[in-house]
Amino acid sequence: MQERIIKRYRKLVFLTWFLTLDLIMFGAFVRLTDSGLGCPDWPGCYGKITPIGASGHIEQALQAMPHGAVSFSKAWIEMIHRYVGSILGMMIIGIVYMAWRYRAQLGHTPRLAIVTLIAVCIQGAFGAWTVTHQLMPVVVTSHLLGGMILLALMTWLAAREKLHQPLTLQALRWRPWMVLGVMLLFIQIALGGWVSTNYAALACMDFPKCHGVWVPPMDFEGGYSLIRGLGLLPSGEFISQSALTAIHWVHRNFAFIVFAYLGILAAKMLAEPGLRDPAKLVLALLLAQLLTGLTTIFFQWPLLIAVLHNGGAAGLVLACVTLLVRLSRDDYRAKIPA
Repeated sequence: MQERIIKRYRKLVFLTWFLTLDLIMFGAFVRLTDSGLGCPDWPGCYGKITPIGASGHIEQALQAMPHGAVSFSKAWIEMIHRYVGSILGMMIIGIVYMAWRYRAQLGHTPRLAIVTLIAVCIQGAFGAWTVTHQLMPVVVTSHLLGGMILLALMTWLAAREKLHQPLTLQALRWRPWMVLGVMLLFIQIALGGWVSTNYAALACMDFPKCHGVWVPPMDFEGGYSLIRGLGLLPSGEFISQSALTAIHWVHRNFAFIVFAYLGILAAKMLAEPGLRDPAKLVLALLLAQLLTGLTTIFFQWPLLIAVLHNGGAAGLVLACVTLLVRLSRDDYRAKIPA
């Protein structure tokens, strides 16, 4: 009986983890296809459950603005994202229920599962605010960052359920360094989200220089002013090219810091058998991020490459969190086979 419960719980956790990763990828697709306002209300589409019921409203909006934010394809993209998000929320409720009811059989408290449920509720709220605040950059970036935090929590839930090779005591010295690495990674993801939500990916069309110089003219105050509408400055004026350049330039250059730090750290962890696989994944994803980032610039932000760049960031989150879980002292003691 106990073994069956544990198996069911693990299957639910891993399936939910996989769906979280998929939803992040699809969320990037929503954002990059400008489908965030495909249904300009929430939670339904013009008050209807599906775009089919809202077809009259969508047709009117399409006739009024043929190249606007609303279309049938964009409405379906946006609503599918919401449907999958709702399913994810229900699955996390199921995880909390099992983690609480069978906490004795599972051998750990339900605290992490409860935190994950709180995180998905907050994420749902930011999803609503993304629509009601008309794609306000700080809200959309927070929504992206919340998705990555949710993925990190689900990865923690999944990684602690999987056995791995015992670590040597010497390996545990990497834990504080990995904590710092995860922090740097999330800062870079926030900077990347700010680039994406402000449509600054093509603010610099050359590499490694920007506009032909190493340090171009930049408006940091305008670029990093948080409380403002999409494409606008707090004054109501349109955002300047120098502000967009500042957004792009900071993300590009901070990427080198993250690349070097995580690359060196992962390379050192290759010598530890219990850390080797996720460390290899970190190195592979860092290279992939470099390639997709450069391709985005040189090929002017093709949709597939841009989605893959977002997916690479999610992959780095799950790989780095997996390393952090394995370096956890509690996890180390619990997983050493008898």
